[in-house]
Amino acid sequence: MRPVVIGTRGSALALCQAQIIQAKLEERFPARTFTLQTIKAQADQDPELPLVALGGEGVFVKELEAALLERRIDLAVHSMKDLPLDTPPTLRVAAVLAREEPRDALVSRSGAAFDRLPSGSRIGTSSLRRRCQLLHHRADLQMLEIRGNVDTRLRKLDEGRYDAIVIAACGLIRLGLEERITEYLDFSRMLPEPGQGALAIEARSDDAATLELVSVLDDPLSRACVEAERAFLAVLGGGCRVPIAAYASVSSGTLLLEGAVIAVDGSKELRGKISGPMTEAGTPAVGGGRRGNPGAEGGGITLGQRLAQQLVGQGARQLLERI
Repeated sequence: MRPVVIGTRGSALALCQAQIIQAKLEERFPARTFTLQTIKAQADQDPELPLVALGGEGVFVKELEAALLERRIDLAVHSMKDLPLDTPPTLRVAAVLAREEPRDALVSRSGAAFDRLPSGSRIGTSSLRRRCQLLHHRADLQMLEIRGNVDTRLRKLDEGRYDAIVIAACGLIRLGLEERITEYLDFSRMLPEPGQGALAIEARSDDAATLELVSVLDDPLSRACVEAERAFLAVLGGGCRVPIAAYASVSSGTLLLEGAVIAVDGSKELRGKISGPMTEAGTPAVGGGRRGNPGAEGGGITLGQRLAQQLVGQGARQLLERI
């Protein structure tokens, strides 16, 4: 039986995430062989180029998806937040793993928490979502672009180019760098990117054997939450390069979704919450052949769509048009 080839980007974090998947599959299927294959992404080859200059949406996944379609790899491992809403119809998100830490983290040179950073402090972030939310709470801070993998960003901070950086906490934790975290930014201050903290495994829609193999790693609760968040994003016409944030959680079968749209200068933030049965989470939002949560099919408008429409009624589209 031939090895199952897992495709990954070459950064330390991407390799770490692929190794997590590899270890889980080897534990479940000890008789099978799983190998890693590194695929070079343009976003990694030009680490100083702003993401918008690379085309914005999908810059971290398109080379992996091409390798899947060309059958050079059998699986691709992604950070869920990097997956575009629109993926090739011949690909499918075969599994969404149990979500880990979804919050953003502040790492400051001085060890000062966010509220205690001096006025004018230089904050490094490549995310418009983070930038806008930070400015909403502290308009006196300077927001500066930062690119590169986690180690590169920490090095730039340590060199004094920034006074603090904001980064997904899960990346630091997975790399064993949790001690660098100065403060976890709570949801009242910073809602995450839809899908943040979750890993996704993408495979070909026609590869039934691989889809079945990987399905054992799928976490229904995490998938429902991610679907609700991405449905919210989809209705607002956004992707991962817009100031839209969302986070969903499930308790006793009830899904609670909170979402926000933020003005580009941080001057205004629209927030809302909605709750309902977990079966109402699904939409054509996770992508690639898996058209939402089967329990929501034919069930009318979903939670993510309803929350998005609430914010549209409050002026969300007008905020987004200013970008």
